Amino acid sequence: MLTIAFAGTPEFAAQHLQFLIGREHAVIAAYTQPDRRAGRGKKTTPSAVKILANAHHIPVFQPESLKTLAAQEQLQELAPDVLVVVAYGLILPRAVLEIPRLGCINVHGSLLPRWRGAAPIQRAIEAGDIETGVTIMQMDEGLDTGKMIERVACAIAPTDTSAEVASKLCQIGGPALLRSLNALERGDATATTQDETESCYAAKIDKREALIDWSQSAVTLECKIRAFNPAPVAYSTLQGDRIKLWRASSTGQSSDHPPGTIVSSEEGVLRVACGQGSLLVEQIQLPGKSRMTVAEVLNSRRQLFSSNSQLGT
Repeated sequence: MLTIAFAGTPEFAAQHLQFLIGREHAVIAAYTQPDRRAGRGKKTTPSAVKILANAHHIPVFQPESLKTLAAQEQLQELAPDVLVVVAYGLILPRAVLEIPRLGCINVHGSLLPRWRGAAPIQRAIEAGDIETGVTIMQMDEGLDTGKMIERVACAIAPTDTSAEVASKLCQIGGPALLRSLNALERGDATATTQDETESCYAAKIDKREALIDWSQSAVTLECKIRAFNPAPVAYSTLQGDRIKLWRASSTGQSSDHPPGTIVSSEEGVLRVACGQGSLLVEQIQLPGKSRMTVAEVLNSRRQLFSSNSQLGT
């Protein structure tokens, strides 16, 4: 049996922690980022990992940084066999990497070396990838550059959002993590060096990226909308109001209208002219309202979305 310190923050990490709880290895501590203000009321909110760890009486530690001597001494006192890191959000310095007897391993949401960085799931969808997966790797001081213990592939369906892909990855990530831990315990884990020539950088999502540029192709915009669902949510403007775009599909059907023009609002969708092709918008959210299908919105606000109306204004 291994003793495990777990480090993670969002729901994706919590799902992997849940998979480990109650199995053959002992989770002796959970590291997660400090509580942050979130939501409209900016209420201080604990992370998904903290909530789960507390529910299972696992000690929780929330240092602002792992670069301090105090934080490192705290981990040394725990003396875990291994530190499992899943979407933690803090940098692990060399001193921390060297504390666990078997080192630190990371569950990364891509088939490394593709999409190293903070937002591998979103960037894979945005780029139009048809496959992604989970990589279990030994951590080093680089950005997702460590040797790979296991890679498990997963298809990205043409309609998948980042939330849906994350759910798929959780289903394969937990078992892959456990297999890797078992191999480490037995001493027969094999690790493969990444091919640096195949790496891409998955930069953190900036909210400013969510604004739709209608001069881009419909295919590009469809991928962005799926990638940014459920956060930060792609949007455009109409008569000064922000309209969030939750679901859409692309069509090669061209239009003589300027990009951003609503060409038609029939059969429960908005067909919007793009730089190439048209975007069929299916689900939106008006200011102060819940997300709704376009068909529902058109029942009460059809005039707002009449043909020749211009999005991006």
